[in-house]
Amino acid sequence: MESNEDSDWDYPPKSDPEVIERTISFVKDLDALIVCHGSPRLTDEILSRTPRLSFIGELEGDRFSQRIDLASAKKYKVIVVDTTHGSSYPVSEWALALILIGLRNGGAHFRRLSSNLEWGNSLQRNSESIFQWNEELTSKSIGLIGGGHIARRLIEFLRPFNVSIYVYDPYLGTDVATSLNFTLTSLDNVLSIPDIVVCLAPLTPSTKGMLQVQQINLMKPQTVFVNVSRGPIVNSQDLINRLKKNDMVACLDVFDPEPIPIDSEIRTLDNVFLSPHIAGTTEKSRTRFFTEMLKELNRHFSGHKTLHDITEMTIANRSGRPL
Repeated sequence: MESNEDSDWDYPPKSDPEVIERTISFVKDLDALIVCHGSPRLTDEILSRTPRLSFIGELEGDRFSQRIDLASAKKYKVIVVDTTHGSSYPVSEWALALILIGLRNGGAHFRRLSSNLEWGNSLQRNSESIFQWNEELTSKSIGLIGGGHIARRLIEFLRPFNVSIYVYDPYLGTDVATSLNFTLTSLDNVLSIPDIVVCLAPLTPSTKGMLQVQQINLMKPQTVFVNVSRGPIVNSQDLINRLKKNDMVACLDVFDPEPIPIDSEIRTLDNVFLSPHIAGTTEKSRTRFFTEMLKELNRHFSGHKTLHDITEMTIANRSGRPL
């Protein structure tokens, strides 16, 4: 069924009676339904008319459009899954890359090399302070803000480097920390203890502006700060002010606002490496949401448990509300 309902991150789509009736006619005899951008909201009025339906899949993640009435789906014993985690593969890879770039202050070296100046001779290596900022990842400590799919995949990538990992995520239990062998702790500790801090939190009303001057200044000198989540989680001017002290490095795939204004100070700072929000947009990631959904369909109709159900905890996490 083709549909073009308005989609919003904060409000469910509103459908007129004609669209609702057309949707009921389409879904009433289905066993499974996949929805994505443009779909009408699957309300109780619709779900109550689908006696065979046992599976709903959301290709873009219900946090983006609120297209599914989760309470009604639960009432009618319909499993609801999403494949938002499909982007965790490329985003975690790019997070690791930015960590490595930051440890060598790669942004500063790139600026020198692209300025048509000689760079890297023996005199410069011995006298320029940039060359003293040249660290390795092995045995470092890393703090992760957010413990979702991206964080867990990044933890897998980090294991060979023998790092200590601290995680702040108010929605995680100690069972996850135990199974993945990391320390679950406070936001203040995740910012102040590690050598590297990676922001992986979803943008919600409670995380917007979460990192202000007080939190940013908790990061110790020589910290590498990486953000591959969303720009508005960090107060941009407060971050710029800290970076201008030249005592830490930032590697940012996201910023507020985007695109980054041409006259923004963040573009001029030596100790900053920037990429234009590319972490999750690989060629494979564009189709992975669908291939992952096919796997979930196969699990469900083979009588197995699905892996990526949308639960009340999922919705609480993505909306930023308490459990």
